[in-house]
Amino acid sequence: MSAGRNVEQQIALQQRPPSLAMPSMAQRPRAEPGFFPLHGGFRDHFVTTPEAKYRCESCRLVLCSPRQTECGHRFCESCITDLLSKPNPICPADLEPLFEDKIFRDVCCNREIMALKVYCRSEKNGCKEQMSLQQVMDHLEVCPYFEVPCPLGKCKEKMMRKDMSEHLSRKCKHREITCEFCNHKMALTELQKHKDTVCPAFPVACPNHCSFSSILRSELSSHQHDCPKAQVTCSFIRYGCSFKGLNQAMREHESSFAYEHLRMMAARNTTLEAKVEDVKSELMERYKVLPSLSSRLAEVETQYEEMREKNRQLEQKLVSMQMLMSSHSEKLLEVEMELRELRAMREEVEALRGSVENMRSIVSSLDPGRVGSSSGSHTLGSLEQQLSRHDDLMSVHDIRLAEMDLKLQVLETASFNGTLIWKIRDYKRRKQEAVASKTLSLYSQPFYTGYFGYKMCARVYLNGDGMGKGTHLSLFFVVMRGEYDALLPWPFKQKVTLMLMDQGPARKHLGDAFKPDPNSSSFRRPTAEMNIASGCPLFVAQTVLENGTYIKDDTIFIKVTVDTSDLPDP
Repeated sequence: MSAGRNVEQQIALQQRPPSLAMPSMAQRPRAEPGFFPLHGGFRDHFVTTPEAKYRCESCRLVLCSPRQTECGHRFCESCITDLLSKPNPICPADLEPLFEDKIFRDVCCNREIMALKVYCRSEKNGCKEQMSLQQVMDHLEVCPYFEVPCPLGKCKEKMMRKDMSEHLSRKCKHREITCEFCNHKMALTELQKHKDTVCPAFPVACPNHCSFSSILRSELSSHQHDCPKAQVTCSFIRYGCSFKGLNQAMREHESSFAYEHLRMMAARNTTLEAKVEDVKSELMERYKVLPSLSSRLAEVETQYEEMREKNRQLEQKLVSMQMLMSSHSEKLLEVEMELRELRAMREEVEALRGSVENMRSIVSSLDPGRVGSSSGSHTLGSLEQQLSRHDDLMSVHDIRLAEMDLKLQVLETASFNGTLIWKIRDYKRRKQEAVASKTLSLYSQPFYTGYFGYKMCARVYLNGDGMGKGTHLSLFFVVMRGEYDALLPWPFKQKVTLMLMDQGPARKHLGDAFKPDPNSSSFRRPTAEMNIASGCPLFVAQTVLENGTYIKDDTIFIKVTVDTSDLPDP
């Protein structure tokens, strides 16, 4: 079902103009960081000199993401973008004008370039390996001569992969090392700061310059408490004593000022007792208010329960009112239906009444006195023949009217600008019918490139066709036999874009575009009602379709666009 297929890779068309639809750097094949040049073509050292057909007409380097123009010349993606950004762009090879919608991605040329042999990009460091251009990044992942950064984040040095182990064990300033005093592990650059500030086992001198010249940092605080030259404050400072002095003087002070210390404590105790009495009196005052607050709280709780009960009753009334309104709505619909039936019956009765009156007038016109029974029978027979003839004519008119109505419906939904928007409802049911092999495919309504242009339609397999059966949605384009085919150029050569519309806010539509193969029977002038379909059996995976925002209200939208910019008038 996909004869003559020349389909581009699937791309997110909303990221570029639909006419060019070139993928961004993030969508290029094998787009590892550093593989593609920032601008222009590849600058790798090729084993054999590449042919001229592989060189860009602008930068003269080997083509990177080649694009082919209508005049047959090839350019790098970045080079053709630069050319198209200029006013009235022309091809530098033959000075022909360039049109953005006539440029397409050259997949075949890109495949051939990716197969060219090149030397390793670390050739200057001593690597002698050869590989295809497509395998460069795979080789660099393991190449011992490739320069890589130190895995330690703070180290900014680069070295060849084969020298990494020596760098990490001997040269790196940020390598891990163990403190010889506390056995704690840290970076080499932090070792000296660790010793000078936080190492608990590092020997330090007493800050008071006592007889102990070397003390472990972890024991310094306990030494300060016993150091004879340490400056300390009297422990009764919170009671009012302001004495400060050395440890050895503090002992003499505590023994000689014991009475003063007791007096300070007694005064402080008296003050605290007075404050306690004040607090007690304040608490008693508050206890007196508690009963009234408790009664008030009980009243509030009672009011709250009453409000809850009223709210519950109101909700019940609301539910009953809603049910009553629903029943009234149903009855109103029934009454409307009965009125419609009565109106139809009334119209039929009026029609019958008119027929009876006509028959009465005809019977009255028959004069038994002047016309014999044979002539009356003859007249009645002729009337029956006329009635039968009128019935036959009415049947023919009814058939023609139905045909005209069908044609009118098709014309009302048809498009004459080369664009089809196809709305497919009941996706789940139609998908199940496709899985059960009841209805394998669906056809869209016809659409046209103009009032006298090509007649076309789309065909979709919701459960896939061929390679995509059971895993993908398959979408195809069909050329149909039209009334003005004799006036149109054949074979069909217009660019076709197939698209699945994203119904979410991101509008990330999925699409394929292709140019018809002029040698394919799918695009010759149709001899039957329609040609063989051509398109994408692997258009979109069912997991992507059914897990994204492409289905909404059990409906999908498919868009087919045919380029009509260069189509001549018939």
